[in-house]
This record gives sequence, C-alpha cells and structure tokens, in this order.
Amino acid sequence: MELTAASLHNVNTEVDRYIIWPGQACAYKMGEIKIKELRRKTEQKLENKFDIKDYHHVFLSAGPMGLDTLEEAVDEYIESTLAQ
Repeated sequence: MELTAASLHNVNTEVDRYIIWPGQACAYKMGEIKIKELRRKTEQKLENKFDIKDYHHVFLSAGPMGLDTLEEAVDEYIESTLAQ
C-alpha cells in the first residue's frame, strides 16, 4: 500500500484477481507485447504515413479478437495505407 495511490479495496481486488486467475496476467502481458511489436512494425513500414488515430481505429473498430487476427488486421491496414 505504501507504493500505490490505489485504495485498499482496489489493491485487494487486483491481488485476488491475479491469485484466482493467474493466466489473465500472462495473457494481458502477451497482448501488451504483441501490440507494441505491431506498432513498431507499422511505424517502420509506413514511416511518414503512420497516423496513430488510424492505427488505433484498427484495434477499436473490430472489437475483441485474437492476436493472430489482430496481426492480420494490422497487416491489411499497412497494405491499404501503402497503396494510397
């Protein structure tokens, strides 16, 4: 509690969640790593055509999806942006 601004209730809820469902933390981290990897890839390929708003739209417009499907959506976004 000394290292967070969160309330005791919030801290307890988070600890309980990770104890009860440890795979959730692993899945969250894997998703974070993949999203950062895809952003670097997109920035490198699009260079000055990279638009963070358009990039975020790829993630938000399709709703929940697996990481493989997300990567396919990002690849399609890259191809369509380069074709413009």
